[in-house]
Amino acid sequence: MIATPHPPLLKRVPPGMWVAAFWSTLILVRTFQRPDELQRLLRYNGNIEDAPLLVTAVVTTLGALLLFRAPLAAVAIALAGTVFSLGMEVRATPVVLFLLADAAVGYTAATRSRRVSVLAAALPVGVLAAYTVWRLGHGYFFNLSVPAALASTVVIAWLIGNTIHQNRAHADTVRAQATQQAVTAERLRIARELHDMVAHNIGIIAIQAGVGSLVMDTQPAETRKALDAIGATSRETLAGLRRMLGALRRSDPESAPLDPLPGLAAIDQLVGKTAAAGVRVDVRWRGERRDLPSDVDLAAFRIVQEAVTNVVRHSGTRDCSVTVDYRHDELAVDIVDLGSGGTVAESGYGIAGMRERVSLLHGEFSAGPRPEGGFRVTARLPVPVEAGR
Repeated sequence: MIATPHPPLLKRVPPGMWVAAFWSTLILVRTFQRPDELQRLLRYNGNIEDAPLLVTAVVTTLGALLLFRAPLAAVAIALAGTVFSLGMEVRATPVVLFLLADAAVGYTAATRSRRVSVLAAALPVGVLAAYTVWRLGHGYFFNLSVPAALASTVVIAWLIGNTIHQNRAHADTVRAQATQQAVTAERLRIARELHDMVAHNIGIIAIQAGVGSLVMDTQPAETRKALDAIGATSRETLAGLRRMLGALRRSDPESAPLDPLPGLAAIDQLVGKTAAAGVRVDVRWRGERRDLPSDVDLAAFRIVQEAVTNVVRHSGTRDCSVTVDYRHDELAVDIVDLGSGGTVAESGYGIAGMRERVSLLHGEFSAGPRPEGGFRVTARLPVPVEAGR
């Protein structure tokens, strides 16, 4: 279990507490400056330093305390303060408090569901509508452009918050898709590595076991040789599996094993193992051999390994040829056997894995029976020109 660290102390204090501390400090300082400060704060028709200041302090404090947990309540409190301050001589107070309600509407639209955000926007619009009807019903002169302008601020606040909400949802979707794609790509990579390593070695073991069972009674030396090959291949497979599983179980990427990945330099070792299984591989090198990018080098080797494994397991022939051609801007790999041919579907995941490796490198791949008999696997992998210099 991974322990989650505690946030800093200042972050654990709710925003409403900071707002309350600010207003409390301000009022306390003013109390020392004016002995009648508390009486002034209760004057409903006083100036901006009297009741309007107290109402603003109460609304902002309660709003900050409730905004993150109950945004609808924060909107309602701001509107209540707006209605309460309508009769004050300071006309700016209800406007300021109404704009605070707009801010709460925008936050609700950005962080809550569409239903909740629409309800939050409907509260100030409803208050404006009720106030307008009340004024008109009592015959008061009333400029309708004022509530219309205030209603437009509610709509603008909601649109801004809703845009933020949509952008955040889109970003979360893109992030989730990228994470899923990364997980899928890693699973496919692990599956390819396991298939290429295990399938080849298990094929060699199966061939050697078959040879050993056939000559067990007549050729004890050959039987011992086959058993030695089975033991060596099994140990190599087990060691590879342990390295891969060990890397997967470690959470620290820096502690992962740094064993070099196989490349075309390991073809000679592959030829030796295949020869022990009774299949001779004729390797032909063309062009000027040079260092290749690690992904191209690994893909080329895995393609040769899988194709040769299919020859050992499925072709029924004792010979195959491998041609590795270093060209100016690409690497061409060609594996041909004169066996029974077969179809691409019979190769299981091997052909699909080879095609996927080539596709990831934006190369060209083909595999299938030859008209004259046998089977051919061809891959062309692009190589950056500067990589070979």
